[in-house]
Amino acid sequence: MSYEHILVDRDGSIGRLTLNRPDKLNAFAGRMRDEVKEALQELDTPDIRVVVVTGAGRGFCSGADIGYLSELLAAGDTVNFTKLLEAGRDVVTQIRAMNAPVIAAVNGPAAGGGCNLALGCDMRIASDKATFGQTFTRIGLAPDWGGIHFLPRLVGEAKAMELMMTGAMVDAQEALRIGLVNRVVPHDTLAAEVDALATMLAARPPLSLRAIKQGVYASGDRAFAENLAFEVEVQIGCFGSKDASEGVASFLEKRSPNFTGE
Repeated sequence: MSYEHILVDRDGSIGRLTLNRPDKLNAFAGRMRDEVKEALQELDTPDIRVVVVTGAGRGFCSGADIGYLSELLAAGDTVNFTKLLEAGRDVVTQIRAMNAPVIAAVNGPAAGGGCNLALGCDMRIASDKATFGQTFTRIGLAPDWGGIHFLPRLVGEAKAMELMMTGAMVDAQEALRIGLVNRVVPHDTLAAEVDALATMLAARPPLSLRAIKQGVYASGDRAFAENLAFEVEVQIGCFGSKDASEGVASFLEKRSPNFTGE
């Protein structure tokens, strides 16, 4: 498919989605949110083992296009504003529903909905030039794109309250310290570091990664006994897979495994 404001490419079993409005710090405009959802759906196939989301130019994503928001406010257009909210909701829902791990390669500012797009991903690798902010209160709004769900789970309720209420931007090292990102790397090596991680994950057994992703995200809503029952269920499924036989055989034979997702 062709898109106006994003780029999609595949490199073997790794899919890449690049937000592509670099002159606007990849702010969301027009159908861009819908394009992101459609691209994620396009990449949600068995042959794609890992998806990387990043931004073109010097920013990851600055959130909503304020010029367009101004037009909606002037017109009192709650119908189209609601469509924007629903599209953002659909993007992070799609990410969480995907079988493949989704990595955010945060190459610069990630603000508002752009910050929460990164938080919706399964892992976040940040350039040392990256910054993060829940900037909604600066323009009289409240967090969307799942921010109210994601942020407290990553940094705790008190810190999430502070970040969301103040709208403060934090740098990459502070984001690492509070648990907002998995890793901070030099800006010039971000692409290589993320590629190495994606390549490593793509070589892992897909059934195992899927079970981990599903289990972790559901665990907070289930009782301890239910989580243990889930572990037994998915472990039996993995045990009966060809990948488990391959994994054990390769370990005993002292060779690298070749996992197929079967």
